[in-house]
Amino acid sequence: MRCVIARYPFELTKSDVLASMKGVAPELVTAESVTIGRRRYPAKQVGEVITRQDRRDFSSGEVVRAMSRLGFTCHEHPEAVPVAAPSALQTASALLGGVAVAPKV
Repeated sequence: MRCVIARYPFELTKSDVLASMKGVAPELVTAESVTIGRRRYPAKQVGEVITRQDRRDFSSGEVVRAMSRLGFTCHEHPEAVPVAAPSALQTASALLGGVAVAPKV
Protein backbone atom coordinates (compact mmCIF):
# COMPACT_ATOMS: atom_id res chain seq x y z
CA MET A 1 0.00 0.00 0.00
CA ARG A 2 1.26 3.46 -0.82
CA CYS A 3 1.66 5.68 2.25
CA VAL A 4 2.99 9.22 2.43
CA ILE A 5 5.10 10.05 5.49
CA ALA A 6 7.04 13.31 5.70
CA ARG A 7 6.04 14.15 2.11
CA TYR A 8 7.76 11.00 0.80
CA PRO A 9 5.82 8.08 -0.68
CA PHE A 10 6.48 4.60 0.70
CA GLU A 11 5.22 1.24 -0.52
CA LEU A 12 4.47 -0.56 2.72
CA THR A 13 2.87 -3.89 3.49
CA LYS A 14 1.97 -5.35 6.85
CA SER A 15 4.61 -8.07 6.44
CA ASP A 16 7.29 -5.46 5.62
CA VAL A 17 6.49 -3.55 8.80
CA LEU A 18 6.52 -6.75 10.88
CA ALA A 19 9.90 -7.70 9.41
CA SER A 20 11.34 -4.21 10.02
CA MET A 21 10.23 -4.15 13.65
CA LYS A 22 11.38 -7.69 14.40
CA GLY A 23 14.07 -7.58 17.08
CA VAL A 24 13.51 -3.89 17.87
CA ALA A 25 12.99 -3.26 21.58
CA PRO A 26 10.08 -0.90 22.29
CA GLU A 27 10.86 2.41 23.95
CA LEU A 28 8.79 3.92 26.74
CA VAL A 29 5.34 4.87 25.42
CA THR A 30 4.45 8.44 26.33
CA ALA A 31 2.22 9.48 23.42
CA GLU A 32 0.53 7.84 20.43
CA SER A 33 1.53 4.23 19.93
CA VAL A 34 1.14 1.24 17.61
CA THR A 35 0.75 -2.41 18.58
CA ILE A 36 2.92 -4.57 16.33
CA GLY A 37 2.86 -8.24 17.14
CA ARG A 38 2.62 -8.45 20.91
CA ARG A 39 4.53 -5.25 21.57
CA ARG A 40 3.43 -1.64 21.82
CA TYR A 41 5.79 0.86 20.20
CA PRO A 42 5.73 4.67 20.20
CA ALA A 43 4.51 5.87 16.79
CA LYS A 44 7.65 7.96 16.27
CA GLN A 45 9.89 4.92 16.84
CA VAL A 46 7.92 2.90 14.27
CA GLY A 47 8.14 5.74 11.76
CA GLU A 48 11.87 6.08 12.25
CA VAL A 49 12.49 2.36 11.73
CA ILE A 50 10.28 1.88 8.67
CA THR A 51 11.19 5.13 6.88
CA ARG A 52 14.83 5.46 8.04
CA GLN A 53 14.18 9.17 8.58
CA ASP A 54 14.79 11.38 11.57
CA ARG A 55 11.83 11.55 13.97
CA ARG A 56 11.68 15.32 13.59
CA ASP A 57 10.78 14.96 9.89
CA PHE A 58 7.29 13.52 10.45
CA SER A 59 4.45 13.62 12.94
CA SER A 60 3.18 10.67 14.94
CA GLY A 61 -0.22 11.24 13.31
CA GLU A 62 1.20 10.43 9.88
CA VAL A 63 2.56 7.13 11.19
CA VAL A 64 -0.67 6.29 13.02
CA ARG A 65 -2.73 6.90 9.86
CA ALA A 66 -0.43 4.70 7.78
CA MET A 67 -0.33 1.89 10.36
CA SER A 68 -4.12 2.00 10.79
CA ARG A 69 -4.57 1.62 7.04
CA LEU A 70 -2.26 -1.41 7.13
CA GLY A 71 -4.39 -3.01 9.85
CA PHE A 72 -2.33 -2.38 12.98
CA THR A 73 -3.97 -1.34 16.25
CA CYS A 74 -3.13 2.25 17.16
CA HIS A 75 -3.59 3.97 20.51
CA GLU A 76 -3.98 7.69 21.20
CA HIS A 77 -2.65 7.82 24.75
CA PRO A 78 -0.56 5.52 26.92
CA GLU A 79 -2.51 3.42 29.35
CA ALA A 80 -2.97 5.20 32.62
CA VAL A 81 -1.09 3.73 35.54
CA PRO A 82 -3.49 3.17 38.43
CA VAL A 83 -2.65 5.19 41.52
CA ALA A 84 -3.25 3.62 44.91
CA ALA A 85 -5.88 5.52 46.87
CA PRO A 86 -4.96 6.45 50.43
CA SER A 87 -6.56 4.38 53.17
CA ALA A 88 -9.13 5.80 55.56
CA LEU A 89 -6.47 5.98 58.28
CA GLN A 90 -4.09 7.95 56.05
CA THR A 91 -6.87 10.35 55.00
CA ALA A 92 -7.98 10.96 58.61
CA SER A 93 -4.39 11.47 59.75
CA ALA A 94 -3.73 13.97 56.97
CA LEU A 95 -6.94 15.88 57.80
CA LEU A 96 -5.92 16.11 61.46
CA GLY A 97 -2.47 17.38 60.52
CA GLY A 98 -0.67 14.25 61.63
CA VAL A 99 2.02 12.32 59.89
CA ALA A 100 0.72 9.89 57.30
CA VAL A 101 1.37 6.31 58.33
CA ALA A 102 1.99 3.69 55.69
CA PRO A 103 -0.33 0.69 56.01
CA LYS A 104 1.20 -2.57 57.24
CA VAL A 105 1.47 -5.26 54.66
